[in-house]
Amino acid sequence: MREFMHYITNAFYSSTDWHDDNTYKELNATARELIDFPIPLGLRLTLSSLATPHFATSYHLGSVGIVDGSISYLHSSVPLTGIAAQSDRIPLPSLLRSYRELHDVAPRLNNSHNGPSLFPLHLPSWLGGANPLSQTKETNLKAPAPTQPHKEKDRSSLLYGRLYLPQSLLEGLVVKRLSRSLQVQLSAVSEQSLRNGGTLLGLVQYDRGKYGVEGLASSDGGLLGIRGLYNFGGDASTIVAGDQPGIGASPAENMTAGNGQTTAERERIYGRFSAGGELYYGTINKSGGMSLGMRFATLPTHRGTPLTATLTVNPLMGNINASYAVLARDYCALATRMEFNVYSYESDWAVGLELWSNRRPAGFLLGALPTAVDGEGAPTRITDKPRRKKERSFQAKMEWRLDDPDLEQEADTVGKPAGDKRDIYRGVLKARLDQNLRVGLLWEGRIKSLIFSLGSGVDLHRLDEPFRNLGLEVQYSS
Repeated sequence: MREFMHYITNAFYSSTDWHDDNTYKELNATARELIDFPIPLGLRLTLSSLATPHFATSYHLGSVGIVDGSISYLHSSVPLTGIAAQSDRIPLPSLLRSYRELHDVAPRLNNSHNGPSLFPLHLPSWLGGANPLSQTKETNLKAPAPTQPHKEKDRSSLLYGRLYLPQSLLEGLVVKRLSRSLQVQLSAVSEQSLRNGGTLLGLVQYDRGKYGVEGLASSDGGLLGIRGLYNFGGDASTIVAGDQPGIGASPAENMTAGNGQTTAERERIYGRFSAGGELYYGTINKSGGMSLGMRFATLPTHRGTPLTATLTVNPLMGNINASYAVLARDYCALATRMEFNVYSYESDWAVGLELWSNRRPAGFLLGALPTAVDGEGAPTRITDKPRRKKERSFQAKMEWRLDDPDLEQEADTVGKPAGDKRDIYRGVLKARLDQNLRVGLLWEGRIKSLIFSLGSGVDLHRLDEPFRNLGLEVQYSS
């Protein structure tokens, strides 16, 4: 489960209009979220609070053989007044949903500034989790936010510190915005057992919407690197740096995409292609590496089924990684990943599933899913109002869309109070399976004011002792 500090830090990125989905390191974020979700180990309790709009604290206590914990403090120069900090009011999808929709490239090129959003964006991969040296998972969800005038010089900053006990390990993060397109991050970990007593990592990020470039330098091995991502197609094909799309254009011109396609054609294939790579070199060990990758993802304005497909290649090591993720329904997401090495012929595969429920855990386990099966086996949404049965046309199936999406949207929200569309679910079941028949199961939800995460790893090769680990994590925030 993502911690409260992830939520607050993501709110800072949202309020300063920074989207890390436009970086090369987040190319495979969607499949990684759906397949490599963390499973808690032992019993963990987290108490957090947003004391003021600028200051947040968090206290973490865990028990895995020995009792350990951590104390965290965070300060934001931007007031975080537009988010729900209470654990009983935080929308669960903003914390737990894994499928990550892309953000528009236009805000970085236009003079716009998104305010705080209930749907956080992204937290740096090193921050958070019980093990500060392990890579954690992130979340990135699209949410509309009001726009405000944005200055060319943005001096927003964030300070974060976390002390782990009893090992006396300290980690910190400093984020500084120099302009609306330039951001600097400095992260550090200090512990006596580490080489040189700790590590220091610096990042310089430049995001222009159409493309993003990132330079990095680390004290661990004297690592230097650069990576970038370039977007084309979809909304990126209609953007000119510094201009707003559609300004000065006639209504007839706005009905077509930049490549002459009609609106109907855009709805069929309205997605964005992204291509990029990274190059790094260790000045101490005199070794380097590189990788190339590309991604296709549908945009939130696409009326069909959201999907994301990625392909990354490491030519020096011979690794090929392909992944595919799809949001089959608002309550169901699936992902698959295939890895292959051309030198050793070794391959790995894994699949992941995320299934949301508006029932309590007991009802979900008894089969009370948020869907029912009609006479022909087609899944339909359970609502208080009968839904008109309609077979999808062949053209709609070929275009990965529904014939009548407005009808399905109406059925999804029927019986819900206005303004409560983001919190219609009580929990989510996450599952994964790999080629070694190792299964990961995780149930996350909310009971009263407590957000919990209960999970276990199962090894089907050892049916005599199938359960490899079991954990429960509980969070409360105010």
